[in-house]
Amino acid sequence: MASTQTLQSKYKLRSGHEIPVLGFGVYMIPPSSTEKVVSEALKNGFRHIDSAIMYGNEKACGRAIRSSGIDRSEIFFTTKIPPESMGYGDTKRAVESSLREAGLDYFDLILIHAPYGGKEARLGSWRALVEAQQAGKVRSIGVSNYGIHHLEELEEYIQNGGGGEISVGQYELHPWLDHSDIAEWCQSRGIVVEAYSPLAHGTRFREPVLSQIGEKYGKSPAQVLIRWSLQMGFVPLPKSAKTQRIPQNANVFDFKLSQEDMGLLDTGEYSPTDWDPTVDED
Repeated sequence: MASTQTLQSKYKLRSGHEIPVLGFGVYMIPPSSTEKVVSEALKNGFRHIDSAIMYGNEKACGRAIRSSGIDRSEIFFTTKIPPESMGYGDTKRAVESSLREAGLDYFDLILIHAPYGGKEARLGSWRALVEAQQAGKVRSIGVSNYGIHHLEELEEYIQNGGGGEISVGQYELHPWLDHSDIAEWCQSRGIVVEAYSPLAHGTRFREPVLSQIGEKYGKSPAQVLIRWSLQMGFVPLPKSAKTQRIPQNANVFDFKLSQEDMGLLDTGEYSPTDWDPTVDED
């Protein structure tokens, strides 16, 4: 499957819309730099930009999208509802605020950023997203950092008439963070799994296994990690504040990791580089 993909390839979402198989993340990129790097990403063929209210750079992303000369329908743009906006009313206001901030008519995807605030707040936020979807303010909705117990809570709510469909689940995923149980839960239901921090913030670039595999294919550690993510069936969201690395991160469709190499990267290790709200018990 992955070997025949290109940067233009897409997955079909449960909502009926499509999502590009590779995205560009803007986590921790300062708003002052975001417009430039997003513009560069779009010039290099990326059509999928992943932002969040928490990142503070929706406005800069929106400017880059509007000034790109690319038809809005060709760009997949995501934002996320932060923990402080959980609950029906606050999420509803956050959606309106984000649309104004980005200067766009709709989002392609809005995720609940983390399962904080308790059951009532989580389900209230979901209800607000379902209404926003019905109103055409967002095309697809989903969650980020939800553990299986949170996912099952939401699934039960939807099945009992809560509305909507979980189109995407987004998680920190790389060979040193095993969330295979959650990924399998999502993929078995047709939920697309996105991988944030697929490069583990560069903390693993010196791992001997990456050097070994990279030399074999003539690829960098970053390219090997993005390729691993694609072959796992994930949608990786590599970010780069350095424009020279952006084309390299897109150049991952001309090789395929062997089954043996994929096995070498199956570490079973659990070492988050970010937070991990999936383990939150509430």
